[in-house]
Amino acid sequence: MKILFYGTPAFAVPSLQHLIDSEHEVTAVVTQTDKPHGRGKIIGSPAVKKLALEKSIPVIQPTTLKDDSVQRSILDYGADIGVVVAYGKFLPDPLLTIPRHGTINVHASLLPKYRGAAPIQRAIMAGESVTGVTIIRLVNEMDAGPMLAHSSLKIGRNDTSSKTECALANLGAKLLHDTLAVIEQNQETEIEQNHNSASFAPRLRYSDGLIDWNNPARDIHNQIRALHDWPNAYAFLKGIRYIIFQSQILPATRTGISGTFMPGEIIEAREDSLVVSAGENSALCVTEIQREGKRKLPLRAFLTGCRWTAGLAFSKDKL
Repeated sequence: MKILFYGTPAFAVPSLQHLIDSEHEVTAVVTQTDKPHGRGKIIGSPAVKKLALEKSIPVIQPTTLKDDSVQRSILDYGADIGVVVAYGKFLPDPLLTIPRHGTINVHASLLPKYRGAAPIQRAIMAGESVTGVTIIRLVNEMDAGPMLAHSSLKIGRNDTSSKTECALANLGAKLLHDTLAVIEQNQETEIEQNHNSASFAPRLRYSDGLIDWNNPARDIHNQIRALHDWPNAYAFLKGIRYIIFQSQILPATRTGISGTFMPGEIIEAREDSLVVSAGENSALCVTEIQREGKRKLPLRAFLTGCRWTAGLAFSKDKL
């Protein structure tokens, strides 16, 4: 089949690569415009665009899909089916329906749970132990189309969103290939989602990273691993922002909390151990932390340099 591929970030790259390596033909790639990245605001191309250009596939980067001329230019490639993988924009009706097999989407959750822009991060933040990918037929309502296929993935207790995203990207690529084979034979089965069971995964904001130490350690741990590697979890100590990349939940026998520590208070800061009190009489072991604007250091070197002691406390603001 001739495929029109819509995608932007690294998550979409394995799916595009699978299609390139398959018996199908990718007629064109539609991706978002180049954008500035990092502190230097250097203009960078989307990951999908880089792969497409490397493989000499035409690339379209419209600022809007609402323009009729833009839609015509995309549809002129004469694709049999549209495939959307983390493109990041809604597709107007003509782009959804004109290809003879319609348009399908690879979504990184087990729908109807976690519809929206940040399904992986929101699932980990909620403490889910299982997630997956679902392939749906796209409709006008966000991630609400009928399901064509799904595949599950276990989430480990310490798995980060970046690790889970990589696994789901590869899982989705394989599932996409298998689903296209079924569609090509007109043998697909569509299952309507249970819309009453839908939950949503709104786009991440910078403020999502701010740690509330009144929450139990398990919730803070889930927040830290969910927001790795953007926007990252963070807290303030003496007016300085510290980014927390990795943590572990301490067993109850290790916390030594007797109710005398306030949430956010440092219980232990020595050698390779940074233990912080949290809500519900729990404690979190921070295993990777960085002062904003400074380079990353091993925990022992970090603690040697900052000279923290028990009794200091993290806060939710710079004051």
